[in-house]
Amino acid sequence: MIELVKKEIAKVVGSDIPIAVTASEKPEFGHYSTNVAFKLAGQLKKPPFEIARELGEKLKATSDMFSKVEAMAPGFVNFWIAPEVLRAEMGGILKQKKGYGESKVKSPKSKVNLEYVSANPTGPLTMANGRGGFYGHALANVLESAGNKVTREYYVNDAGNQIRLLGESILADLGIAASAENHYKGEYIKDLAKSLKLKVKSKDAEQVGKLAAAILFKSIKASLKKAGIKHDVWFSEDANLHKKNELAKTLEFLKKKGATEEKDGALWLGDGVLVKSDGNPTYFLADLAYHYDKLIKRKFDFAIDIWGADHHGYAQRMKKGVEALGVDGDKLKILITQLVRLVSGGKEVRMSKRKGEFVTMDDLIGEVGADAARFFFLMHSLDTHMDFDLDLAKEKSNKNPVYYAQYALVRCSNILLKAKVKSPKSKTDLSLLQSDAAMNLMLELVKFPDLITQTAEDYQVHRLTKYASDIAKALHLFYEKDRVLNAENASLRDARLALVMAAKTVLENLFDLLGVSKPKKM
Repeated sequence: MIELVKKEIAKVVGSDIPIAVTASEKPEFGHYSTNVAFKLAGQLKKPPFEIARELGEKLKATSDMFSKVEAMAPGFVNFWIAPEVLRAEMGGILKQKKGYGESKVKSPKSKVNLEYVSANPTGPLTMANGRGGFYGHALANVLESAGNKVTREYYVNDAGNQIRLLGESILADLGIAASAENHYKGEYIKDLAKSLKLKVKSKDAEQVGKLAAAILFKSIKASLKKAGIKHDVWFSEDANLHKKNELAKTLEFLKKKGATEEKDGALWLGDGVLVKSDGNPTYFLADLAYHYDKLIKRKFDFAIDIWGADHHGYAQRMKKGVEALGVDGDKLKILITQLVRLVSGGKEVRMSKRKGEFVTMDDLIGEVGADAARFFFLMHSLDTHMDFDLDLAKEKSNKNPVYYAQYALVRCSNILLKAKVKSPKSKTDLSLLQSDAAMNLMLELVKFPDLITQTAEDYQVHRLTKYASDIAKALHLFYEKDRVLNAENASLRDARLALVMAAKTVLENLFDLLGVSKPKKM
């Protein structure tokens, strides 16, 4: 709808002027609004409000798309979409069905590598890992719906110091090596030690660590499956980088470009060490080799990495490292997930069966279910700290946002089941949809394609969970205000049933993007 509004404005101001249109948050400001008058003020040497009034008058005279156009100080123009335009869009929803909301642009889209979760295989998947996992999964769906080709990737960090430390921790638990303060601890270490006891033939910590990491990674994949978080590629650092000598190749590539510097016996790239003074490579070099593989060897147009909060200071170094490889830094987008607390009764709770220092994803899903876990994480922007309300997530009422949204879908299904209809009648007269409740619901439904476009551009997936709540609210209000099955006449009944079908279609498509299940009854 936003693109249609832009086209109407462009007919008056010209297509070479950048036009921004946003959905209005308050009804008194119309359905949509533009600030284009401010951009024209310098060019036309007029006050923005005067330009806004002139633009409003021209649109009233030339466009059939709006039922009302109004200029507002200091220079905004507000638009009310004509009812017939909304009804026509309902016809489009009913015709396109699963395809509604997908990009109609035929120009080539980007080949995107989206890496998320990538938890080290040194322990169980935690609740914090789940935040980025759900977000990455949903973002991949949105990017694909916008026409991009997306590869969902997990970087398996199965080499390096943490694997050796994992092995040392197990050897210590078995009494083969001395225990240290920095060793991994918890029930899962004891479980691993028991399962590997007969396989441990030596004190080689790295070898033992790799055996343990393989077991843990199998457990991580099982947890991801339980959570409904999907990946296309499992990229092993050990198999794909170390065993293929990719770190040395990447290092040589950087040396030839003159990007490295020797200092204090170590080899540096900018402010990051590539090779330590003892000759061992750093994780920075491994990460550069990985991104060389993604952006140069596999030729992805963009790489999006979703990292934990502890990587915040590392993001800028990686951007500079990618630029040193000769790749445009804008081709790497790093999203940082902020910390999350599990709260109940306003207080932080710990419910892990492992040790009590972290909550596993399995613990959380076992407590609230995969849908609630996913929806609650996706309600918040990645760059904000969040409290996960355990009590609300377990609530089986309309107070629970995911329950409220899913109940709207179930309500649509129940209405259509009782009406014994699966598709609208060929001669359904949508012009009979005239009530405020019907208009409000239609206005929400037509926002769906715009929200996909916006989210594919700025990655703010949390707007889609809010949208799910907005549709649910509009649908429930429509159900309460307008009789559907017991409408005044058959024609009005058919029109309202068609609107219910349109709402059901958008909700189903939205839930598919979010990765939320579509229950048939609740």
